[in-house]
Amino acid sequence: VLDAVDAVLKRFRQASTPFGGLQLLMIGDLHQLPPVVRPDEWYQMQGHYPTPYFFGSIALRQAAPTVIQLTHIYRQSDSQFIELLNKVRNNNIDPASLETLNQRYQPDFSPADDEGYITLTSHNNTAHQINTEKLQQLAGREYAFKAIIEGDFPTSMYPNEEQIVLKKGAQVMFNKNDSYPDRMYYNGKIGVITDIFGEHITVECPDEEPIDVYPTLWENRTYELNPDTKEIEDKVVGTYEQHPLKLAWAITIHKSQGLTFDKVIIDAQAAFAHGQVYVALSRCKTFEGIVLRTPIDSGSVRTDTVVRN
Repeated sequence: VLDAVDAVLKRFRQASTPFGGLQLLMIGDLHQLPPVVRPDEWYQMQGHYPTPYFFGSIALRQAAPTVIQLTHIYRQSDSQFIELLNKVRNNNIDPASLETLNQRYQPDFSPADDEGYITLTSHNNTAHQINTEKLQQLAGREYAFKAIIEGDFPTSMYPNEEQIVLKKGAQVMFNKNDSYPDRMYYNGKIGVITDIFGEHITVECPDEEPIDVYPTLWENRTYELNPDTKEIEDKVVGTYEQHPLKLAWAITIHKSQGLTFDKVIIDAQAAFAHGQVYVALSRCKTFEGIVLRTPIDSGSVRTDTVVRN
């Protein structure tokens, strides 16, 4: 991807320097989840690249980037919890740290619905099963909301399922930032549905005013070069309209990346990707807010040696 960006910029800026001479700012955390590369893609790439990570890019290596390390942590403030997270992050976890971590192991933990816990699990089917079971346990009528899709909007871009089924009492998570000036919700905010009337859904979050939720719009934009002005122009080629909500008694660790929670139940026994346990643990603001459904052993804490090197 980076080398393709480099090739396009060189051509249209008529410059031979990396990225056509443009300054590039890249922000990220390599100890979180790795890029997903299908085996057939890597089969074609491995003759040209030493690694699927971005730092394998030929153009980036030619650009010789300056690295600035951000060191202040904003999500957590407890120094002992931060130290524990860093040990997991760097795969330096020792028996004492593992023992401390597993103090949060509570196999039969079953919180009340109004406590606001969200389960983070390694696989999609587990999250789907938990959400389906929880929804079925609620009394009352089911409401189905079908997305309105117009133009070109590929299924791979759908922000949630084409049809979402909700009930009063369901725990939900917003999956979009509120675009209106009052900014009532943000991506990752969790609440409970208290009323459904037509397209109008009321969601209540702890210690806050009820939020009125209506369908919102996602846009698929394409970018083209105007041959006359030599400017990049964008146009909307498709739209997806749906409520910005999804069931959220459980979500996958992959989907949780970038989000922050007060209370999480972590089921990471089947963790399969580097950084998965670290991402799950570091979503929570406090150590006390974590409940482990399965104990964590040293074998499930995995750090990519390529990244570490």
